Amino acid sequence: MPPQMKLTAITLDCADPEALAAFYRQATGLELHLKSDGDFAGLTGEDGLFIGFQRVDDHQAPHWPGQTVPQQVHLDFEVDDLDEAETLLLELGATKPEHQPGGDRWRIFTDPAGHPFCLTRG
Repeated sequence: MPPQMKLTAITLDCADPEALAAFYRQATGLELHLKSDGDFAGLTGEDGLFIGFQRVDDHQAPHWPGQTVPQQVHLDFEVDDLDEAETLLLELGATKPEHQPGGDRWRIFTDPAGHPFCLTRG
C-alpha cells in the first residue's frame, strides 16, 4: 500500500512575490504566513494549506489558452456567487480571458502574474 499523502503547499513562480501574495490574500482571505523577503512570500489557510510565491528572474507569464508559454499551474476556487467573485477579482487586478469554455459552470481568470485559475459554483 502506498503511503498516504496530504497536499500541504503550492508554490507559484512569479516576478513579484509580494504583489501576487497581496492579490491572493485579498481574493481569498488567507492569512499572511511569511513576511516577504522580496524573493518569497506565503499565505496559509485555516486547514493549513500553504500557498507560496517565489521570485523567478525573467519570469514569463503563461498565455492561456495558448501554449506558447504553458500554464505552469492551475488553481480552482469554489465560490457562492460567480458574479460577485468576478467583480471583486477584476477590481483586484485579475483579468478574464475571452475564451471561456465552462459556460455557466465555471469561469477562467488570470492573476496579475498571468497564472490561469478558475472559479466554480459552490
